[in-house]
Amino acid sequence: MAQASSSIASSPASAQLGTWGKIIRTLRREPGLVFGIALLAILLVMAVFPWLFTPHSPVGVYIERAMQAPSWDHWFGTDDVGRDVFTRVIYGARVTLAICAGSLLISAIVGGTLGLVSGFFGGWTDQVLGRAVDVLLSFPPIILGVIITGVLGPEITNLVLALSIVYMPVFFRIARAGAMSETGKTYVEAARSIGVHDGVVLSRHVTRNVLPLILTQYIILFPLILQIQAALGFLGLGVQPPTPDWGAIMEQGKDYTLYAPWISVFPGIAVLIAALALMLVGRGVQKRMDQR
Repeated sequence: MAQASSSIASSPASAQLGTWGKIIRTLRREPGLVFGIALLAILLVMAVFPWLFTPHSPVGVYIERAMQAPSWDHWFGTDDVGRDVFTRVIYGARVTLAICAGSLLISAIVGGTLGLVSGFFGGWTDQVLGRAVDVLLSFPPIILGVIITGVLGPEITNLVLALSIVYMPVFFRIARAGAMSETGKTYVEAARSIGVHDGVVLSRHVTRNVLPLILTQYIILFPLILQIQAALGFLGLGVQPPTPDWGAIMEQGKDYTLYAPWISVFPGIAVLIAALALMLVGRGVQKRMDQR
């Protein structure tokens, strides 16, 4: 009894040691992944709770504070109308990351669904969808984004639509390749032989096995769509003032680069840090998926 009670008492401690051991092993094997997750966690906390990091308003105009250099009162300085740049960068994280995440989610859902249908059924369905996707792939992503936002106009809805279309072909091709690979496997043939409808096989089995590929691609593409979103904002085709957005803030500061570079430099650094964090996480996840 004494031995049993001691083993029960020591089991939580051993489990805790096991958890810490896994964390330490992960740190040693994949320090980049851990560092990326830490950076990404900080960015997400800032995006969700921006008021915890700054007391200033992101849209308030204070002409008397205009063009002040970075100081203890304004860590990133102020812009041409006196707005605190640090505050606008913090609040801009919410806008920028939300637009990128939402746009990429639409791309994954629409492109992935069409790719699954195309790869699973083949035939004329695959031919029609494949040719349509080839047309979109013929344009570089940034050029396609500029064309769509330039035609539709610089609004958030149009920006989300443009970004969604830009990377939809990538998810289509990933899902199509995965569906074609799964369609030839034994479990699909067995399901069809006992009379299971193709729609059931596709939705319940093939999609489940292809979904990890789509999720991995989502993480890998996130830093790329972040850069395109910032580039469109810098060109004046993204979020419009006074809404804080990293690309839009850089665009507002481009006329003052020589004597107030902080207006554009700090949101540019924010884009760089976010892209680095997402790239590290994406590489780590891809490595894990390849091992599996």
